[in-house]
Amino acid sequence: MLNPVTEDVAAALRARLPEQAVRDLAPAYLEEPRGRYAGQGGLLLAPGSAGEVAAIVRACAEARVGIVPYGGGTGLVGGQVMPEGPAPVIVSLERMRAIRAVYADENVLVAEAGAILTEVQEAAEAAGRLFPLSLASEGSARIGGLLATNAGGVNVLRYGNARELCLGVEAVLPDGSILNGLKRLRKDNTGYDLRHLLIGAEGTLGIITAAALKLAPRPARTGAALMVVEGPEAALKLLALAQARIGEGVSAFELMARQGFDFLAETMPEVRLPWPVPPDWAVLIDLGLGAGQDPDAALEALFAEAAEAGLVSDGLIAQSEAQRAEFWAVRESLPLANRKIGAISSHDISVPLSAIPEFIAQGGPALAKIGAFRVNCFGHVGDGNLHYNVFPVPGESRADHEDKRGAIKACVHDLVHALGGSVSAEHGVGRLKVEDLERYGDPAKLAAMRAIKDALDPLGVMNPGAVLRAR
Repeated sequence: MLNPVTEDVAAALRARLPEQAVRDLAPAYLEEPRGRYAGQGGLLLAPGSAGEVAAIVRACAEARVGIVPYGGGTGLVGGQVMPEGPAPVIVSLERMRAIRAVYADENVLVAEAGAILTEVQEAAEAAGRLFPLSLASEGSARIGGLLATNAGGVNVLRYGNARELCLGVEAVLPDGSILNGLKRLRKDNTGYDLRHLLIGAEGTLGIITAAALKLAPRPARTGAALMVVEGPEAALKLLALAQARIGEGVSAFELMARQGFDFLAETMPEVRLPWPVPPDWAVLIDLGLGAGQDPDAALEALFAEAAEAGLVSDGLIAQSEAQRAEFWAVRESLPLANRKIGAISSHDISVPLSAIPEFIAQGGPALAKIGAFRVNCFGHVGDGNLHYNVFPVPGESRADHEDKRGAIKACVHDLVHALGGSVSAEHGVGRLKVEDLERYGDPAKLAAMRAIKDALDPLGVMNPGAVLRAR
């Protein structure tokens, strides 16, 4: 049983830390972007080193007080807030944001966990390299949180998730010991890889304090195109054609639906849509090629072959970097437009690529049995990850359908599970999907996860209630 932060515990923590590590608990640390949870906290601490994080963890373990790690606060499944239970200590990594080293010749960068993603991207660019992790919240999301949730984003198709971009981590374990794992090695078969255990664990097995990150060469030439497709099946065939013709030069392949374009026109008219009448389905293709390769020519050839095969009916190729940015602004503004409309239930799911058309075809009719809704389906179709969000019809609000939210989620997730997919593709489990993990997770996997949690964190102090139910 955990204890709340008492004044005695708070005083003991303050005594172990420098003055600047103790912060006022502002309301922002108790909020999450979707407004589903109101967090609580007894004390906010912002350590400046792994040693200070270790001191906090040891003190909390001694007092049996829960710890909630806090990165950029951008998580969408409630992993950064604790709405119930004894008031925890919130540990923000905001003061630990140094870029410790850049090894350009090795394609490695070492950053502290509080570094914001854009800061890491800029440091890589200054060294003539690319850190390819890219997502909508990159201006506020921090490296520790991105690794803790194994974040995805738009470039997973080519470069992989956050897990694939990390060579090693420094972390504080639940007993307060420091794991010094900042190796820059591509090969290291010396037993269990604890890096991979901590990545994706959402702070339930320890707090990542720094990471050795993989960089990549910067593409010499970039290009982008919007192509109109008949539907998801045509989009998948176009993806296969693009990869066959262009190979790893295809960095991103994003599917967008008419409903998303309508939401943008309704809520964000400042975002320029490239069509006078938006299509039912379109894809955004982004290329990154080497010197001597022409992305425009590659996209033109791809469009011609796809048109001949009946896969595309219209297309636009970016004529400048500014126009490429405009194309991406359409895609990256979809989550903002969704938020302005107000989803009844949002779903971050993945299914095998070949099952995407079947999922989309079955999803609408299945939801129609519950009620009348609008669906905005979009996402990283190149890696099977869709954001399938359900909205009220015009004139109604999400509050009007709160009683149907559970049924909607179960409808979508049951279909995903039946098709061999995952109910959490890139956002994590947090607190939002603990019950889903219990419902759809493999029993052997769940038992192993619980055994690992109990072995490393027998007191249950690390992010209580996230991923696995607190007990």
